[in-house]
Amino acid sequence: MMNTIFLILCSIAVLTMSIYYLTRLKRIKTVFFGTFTGITALLLLNSFGGGFGAALPLNLFNVCGSAVLGVPFLICAVVFKLL
Repeated sequence: MMNTIFLILCSIAVLTMSIYYLTRLKRIKTVFFGTFTGITALLLLNSFGGGFGAALPLNLFNVCGSAVLGVPFLICAVVFKLL
């Protein structure tokens, strides 16, 4: 049940981010900024998130999710990890 909810929320996030990227005037710059902030947040969370139980491993799913969806993906992943 929890995996289904997680997949639905990730699908909604992908749709939202796709619409956001398509409506921007500087699409390439926006995509690079979103990818950079997502990967940076994942690395910081992996390094310092263990102090409050929210460290996410650096695996293919988390890296791709944070690269495509950015920080909203990480927020969703941490919330589900803490549940």
